[in-house]
This record gives sequence, C-alpha cells and structure tokens, in this order.
Amino acid sequence: MARAIHVFRTPDRFVAGTVGEPGNRTFYLQAVHDARVVSVMLEKQQVAVLADRIGALLAEVNRRFGTPLPPEADEIDDLDPLVVPVESEFRVGTMGLGWDAEANSVVVELLAVTDAEFDASVVLEDTDDGPDAVRVFLSPESARQFAARSARVIAAGRPPCPLCAEPLEADGHICVRTNGYRRAAFGSGDEPLD
Repeated sequence: MARAIHVFRTPDRFVAGTVGEPGNRTFYLQAVHDARVVSVMLEKQQVAVLADRIGALLAEVNRRFGTPLPPEADEIDDLDPLVVPVESEFRVGTMGLGWDAEANSVVVELLAVTDAEFDASVVLEDTDDGPDAVRVFLSPESARQFAARSARVIAAGRPPCPLCAEPLEADGHICVRTNGYRRAAFGSGDEPLD
C-alpha cells in the first residue's frame, strides 16, 4: 500500500495540544486548513525537542542566509483547544525539520512509527516508499508561535519536584534524591507533630 502524505502548504493552524488530565495526558500535533484536520499522536519529549529545534533552525537560517529572525513570541496568538474529535492518523516515530528557501518556510515532517526498514532519505521527499507522513510548511512567525505554544502546553503538566525535577503527583512523591526518605516534622519532644 502506498504511503499517505498529508501536506499543508498554508495551514490555518499548526499546534501542539493535549487530551487528558496532567499526569495522564496524551500529546498531539494538529494541522488545520479550512475543513481539513489531521492529528498525530506523539510523546511530550518529542514536542519539546521539535519546539527547541525550530528555534535553533531559525537562528541558523538567519546566520547562513541573513533571513530576518522573527522576535520571540511574547504573546501566543492561538490558545484555543484542539479541534475535536481528535482522531490520530498515526503515532509519530521520526521527525524531520528543514528550511525551504524558495517558500521562505520552516518545513516540519512527521513520520509514522514503523517496524519496516526504510531509507532515511524519504524524510522530506515525495516517494512511495516509507511510512505515512504529515508535512507542514510554516512561516518563520508561525514557527515561533508553534514553539511558544508548545512550551506552554508542556509546562501545563504536573509541577516538577524542586530536588529531582521529576513530576510531582497529587497524592505525594517519593524523591530519588532523598532515597525515599520522608522528613517528619517534630516539635520540642521526639514525637511527630500532627
């Protein structure tokens, strides 16, 4: 079966979002153009890496080609939730990131997880071989907005432990930095305080 490549050359929206409560969230990237909506599932760390690499790519494009860098996004234009129902096309395995000098666009390609071996050159290429893909072209400003929103989505999870940086659970946390020891509060005597 031929691979499905969903291409968004001028998306109305490309955002990261979640479904579920902190500690049990599923992360998605969603591309929207008119009535067409494509969602893919991925890990939180993949969203963080993609947002970080977009910033690095824009800086490199500026250094190499003199393309003006858009300012860091102080305000996020799109804080709307994901378009529902969220139906994932696939789970993301491999991500590609590039620069299209002709279109002056950041190109994000998301490839489905696959057990089959494929030539890595299919990333950012139109071939019939390889896993299903979503390819999105973003203006530098839209790419900055994507990165800023992604950082906000990631930060909306559980707060980190101040000692080990692991997420704090609502019902407590056994910190690896304290070897699982929980400090008890004591009064003037040896008895624990209530």
